[in-house]
Amino acid sequence: MKLLHANDFAGKHAPSWYHATSNAPTYPTLTEDISCDVCVIGAGYTGLSTALHLKKQGMSVVLLDAHRVAWGASGRNGGQLGSGFSLDQFELERQYGVAHAHALWQLSERAKRTFHNLCEDHKIDAQYKPGIIAAKHRLRFVGDEHRYCDMMAKKYNYPHYQALTKAQLQELVDSPGYHGGIIDNGAGHIHPLELGIGLAKAASELGVSVYEMSKVVAIKRKKRTEPIVRTTKASVRAGNIVMACNGYLDGLEPAVQKRVMPINNFMIATEPLGARGASLLPQDHAVYDSRFVVNYFRLSSSKRLLFGGGETYGYRFPKDITSLVRKPMLEVFPQLHDVRIDYAWGGTLAITRSRLPYVRKVKAHLYAASGYSGHGVALSLEAGRVIAKAIGGDTSELDVLKTLVCRRFLGGTSTRALLLKGAMSWYALKDKF
Repeated sequence: MKLLHANDFAGKHAPSWYHATSNAPTYPTLTEDISCDVCVIGAGYTGLSTALHLKKQGMSVVLLDAHRVAWGASGRNGGQLGSGFSLDQFELERQYGVAHAHALWQLSERAKRTFHNLCEDHKIDAQYKPGIIAAKHRLRFVGDEHRYCDMMAKKYNYPHYQALTKAQLQELVDSPGYHGGIIDNGAGHIHPLELGIGLAKAASELGVSVYEMSKVVAIKRKKRTEPIVRTTKASVRAGNIVMACNGYLDGLEPAVQKRVMPINNFMIATEPLGARGASLLPQDHAVYDSRFVVNYFRLSSSKRLLFGGGETYGYRFPKDITSLVRKPMLEVFPQLHDVRIDYAWGGTLAITRSRLPYVRKVKAHLYAASGYSGHGVALSLEAGRVIAKAIGGDTSELDVLKTLVCRRFLGGTSTRALLLKGAMSWYALKDKF
């Protein structure tokens, strides 16, 4: 299935609250053959960051997208700019050793600084607000979370985690379903599409050639010649190519696609709730919970509840996203039973078997970054910076990321879809116990 066209309309952003509150400019379609130092495929956060950082290094850059800038997960996500990776530091130490886990943590901390630097340098108003809460839906999970908070302060010199008892959490999240957790005051939440739009504007103003509605259909390379990226209407000859497609690979590079699996997430936005909304999250934090099929939520600037959750097992979006996501929303906030839903949308992200991103040089002249596994807002920006730095000759930070184990998924596309369905069904059942 070609996910670039399976669930959306060509060249149109998802019908989200983000799109309704943004003014995304359009960029031209590539219609003539051109050449450059680096061609970046995909104008999400990874591609935009890569292009920006390459241009700052003095390279000529062409940025291609099959639809629009930040059309995919970068313009549809929950907006949580979190710390670290999808695996916590306990697990990274176990798998990779203490020294390497520390190097990964430092890189993830740099990712948040990269976000803030880009916004400051290019005057991007991504509507950043501090504070993300990890809420535990089972009492047995709380102790480990509090020990993690303590470990991060002592071993990683990270003072921004604060342990929350059930009573403390309920002061911040007006929901009966959580038993405690932690708050990360060094993380925050944003308007994701505004970030994408701002990055594209900055890249274009610096001289990056940005093209929308320019789907890449093939990458060709002959011996002793530069590779050629072919779109539906033209081609780009480039010294290096960066694949920043995440869940929308659509068979473009098998070596990457075998290690990255697309999955769908869904969100809704309620009507403006006013003081009622403010009472749900009195200090305007973002929240995600401990379910495998995770719920994540926050308030918009207009006091709408933006809520993500629900699961499906195929690559097609369900016909009724509103009903799908309303169910977990009411499990968290039963007091919203009478609230109108104004927006509902889906999006495709990508996971790896390890839940760690796939960022590396795939072959000569070809780099790839994808598979952020639901933790990509900050890490995708950093992956772009790291790849740009490597193309410029400094591979030190790319070397840290390329050591992350990223095994292939079993089977072909259809088999993987069945395996995903089985796994999601099993973990959704476990969430109930």
